[in-house]
Amino acid sequence: MSFEKPFAPAEFQRRINDVKNRMERAGLDLLICQDPANMGWLTGFDGWSFYTPQAVLVHIDHEQPVWFGRAQDAKSAAITTDISAENIISFSERLVHQPEDHPFDELCDLIKSRGWEAARIGVELDALYYTARAHRHIVNGLPAAQIFDSRELVNWARLVKSDAELVYMREAGRLITKVMNQAIALVKPGVPENEVIAEVYRFQILGIDSKYGDYASCCPLIQIGEGTSTPHLTWTSTPLPKDGLVVMELAGVRRHYHAPLTRTISIGKPSDAVNKLADAIIEGGDAALAAAKPGVACEEVEAIWQKVLRKHGYRKDSRVGYSIGLNYPPDWGEKTVSLRQGEKTVLQQGMCFHFQSGVWLEDFGCAISESFVVTEKGGERIADVDRRLFTVD
Repeated sequence: MSFEKPFAPAEFQRRINDVKNRMERAGLDLLICQDPANMGWLTGFDGWSFYTPQAVLVHIDHEQPVWFGRAQDAKSAAITTDISAENIISFSERLVHQPEDHPFDELCDLIKSRGWEAARIGVELDALYYTARAHRHIVNGLPAAQIFDSRELVNWARLVKSDAELVYMREAGRLITKVMNQAIALVKPGVPENEVIAEVYRFQILGIDSKYGDYASCCPLIQIGEGTSTPHLTWTSTPLPKDGLVVMELAGVRRHYHAPLTRTISIGKPSDAVNKLADAIIEGGDAALAAAKPGVACEEVEAIWQKVLRKHGYRKDSRVGYSIGLNYPPDWGEKTVSLRQGEKTVLQQGMCFHFQSGVWLEDFGCAISESFVVTEKGGERIADVDRRLFTVD
C-alpha cells in the first residue's frame, strides 16, 4: 500500500526529543498518551481506532515510542508511522468490550516486560478518550509505579507550529476559503439546511489544488434565526427562511490540521441591530489580530477586543479564541492556550489560533471568526473570505 506520510522522520524525532525534555523537567520517566492527536503528532499514527483503548508510550531512555492497540489496527501503525515492528504491540482481541478484563491489563504487562513497572508515569487524565476505567486498570496493574497527571504535556509541545506544520495550516486555510464561499453561495430561501451541509461535506473532502481534505474534528455547525443566539446547533431538514440570519462554522482540514472559520449571512435586509453587532465584531477582530504579535500576552489581545465591544455597548463573557492545529473528533482545539482574561501565556511566532468572535445576544447572534498564525506583523489570517456580514436575497 502506498501511504504518503505527512512529515519526514526528522520532524517526528524533533517532536519526540522535545517531549522527552519536557518529561525530564516534569520528573517523568514514562508517558502514556491516549489522546489521538498526541499519538498522531508524536508518531504519525492515523486511523479511526480511537473508539477503543490505544496508546503511544514514550520512555525517556527508549529511542522509539511504543504503539499499543487493537490487533486489527496494528497494520495501520506499520503503514502510517516509522515505528519498528518490535515496538508495535497488540492486545488480545478477547479484551474488546469485556466487563472485567481490560486491554490496559496487557499494557501493564508490556510495561513490566520492559522493566518500567516502578517508573514515574504520566497519564493524560483530561484526554477525552482516557476513561476512568482505563485509569483504574493502570493504577491497579502497576502498584510499584508513581502515576501523575501529565497536565497536557504533549498538547503544550504542539503549541508552536513548525514550518512543516504551517504548510498544512495554510493549505487548510485555502481549503476553508473555498468551502465557506461555496457554502455561502448555497444559502437561499427555501433550500433545506441539510442540503447546504451535504454540499459542505462534499467541498471539504474534495479538497483544493489536487490535495484532498480530511474529515473535520467537529461537524459543520449551522444556526438559523433565533438559533443564532447559541453557537453549537447542527442542521435539520427545515428550508431556509425568506428572511433572517444564518451562521455557519466550518473548517478546512489538511492531514488533520484545522482552519475553522465562521461567517454570518442575512437572508433579506439585516436590521440595524444586526448591522451594529456585525460592525463591532469586525472592528474588534481586526484590532485584536493586528495586536497578536510575538511577546504579547494572550490576555492583552482579549482586552483589545473587549475594549472595542464595550465601546459599542457589548461584552463577551466566554473566551474569544483558542489554539488550533492537528486534531481528531470531537474538538479542533488543542486544550492549552485561550485568548481570555487572565491568560498570561505570551504569544510566539508560529502559534495558531481560532479567533472565535461570536457574540450571542438574547434573540440573535453574529460571528465573523478567523483562524490565524502569530507573526511579527500580527495575526496572519490563513483564510481569505470577506470579513463582512453577507446578505442574500
